[in-house]
Amino acid sequence: MPRYVDGYVLPIPKKNLSLYRRIARKAGRIWREHGALDYRECVGEDLKVKGTVSFPSRIKTKPGETVVFAWITFKSRRDRDRVNRKVMTDPRLAKMMDPKTNPFDVKRMVYGGFEVLVDL
Repeated sequence: MPRYVDGYVLPIPKKNLSLYRRIARKAGRIWREHGALDYRECVGEDLKVKGTVSFPSRIKTKPGETVVFAWITFKSRRDRDRVNRKVMTDPRLAKMMDPKTNPFDVKRMVYGGFEVLVDL
């Protein structure tokens, strides 16, 4: 069955991880409630792999920051668009997205939608 994935990487101050986790759990429940199949948020742990370009160097983390790598899985791109329309108009999400209290810099977030190439 085809799948579609929204993926993102963002730098986040380590001191804000607890707050971010609370927000991500709530956001994940909202995405799942509106039809997302899977919602994952992961925090960087082994980010300096010899011979590769690291996430921190690519998104230019600052001292005291780490990286969150996340993805949301949908049935299809069409379904992703439907789910995201509902999520973006959900008042519970709007309450969490106040730029004054956001625990990370949204302008440094890297985001994209992906067709699944291999699904084993």
